[in-house]
Amino acid sequence: MIGLDTNVLIRVAISDEPNQTAIAQGRLQSLTPAKPGFVSHVVMVEIWWVLTRAYNKTADQALAFLTRLTETATIVIQDRELVLAALAAVRETRADFADALIVAVATANNCSAVETLDAGAIKRAGMTPAALAREGPG
Repeated sequence: MIGLDTNVLIRVAISDEPNQTAIAQGRLQSLTPAKPGFVSHVVMVEIWWVLTRAYNKTADQALAFLTRLTETATIVIQDRELVLAALAAVRETRADFADALIVAVATANNCSAVETLDAGAIKRAGMTPAALAREGPG
């Protein structure tokens, strides 16, 4: 297995640099189920941010690309089921993918809530407003 960085996958998604796009496409075509590529949570979040912020792609376009990655037999996604849950949450609530993934990972790790100061994450990703910890008696 070989790890794939964000820039390799962005070249495939955008195809804006002919030489780099050819290298990236060749790399992806060389992957097999026996020797797959690995994509981490960090790379998935970076792809979302690069597509939606640097390339002004819509959330639906970014969702489509990330979903295709999760469906590719020659790519292993870190905690694939959590990523799929986060993508589903984005589709349903229009949350930021990073926020949705934070919630999915925290939930899978037995967190009762994810606290934040981000009003958008509270509204769309289901996070909880952060509050000062109150000390109990004694």
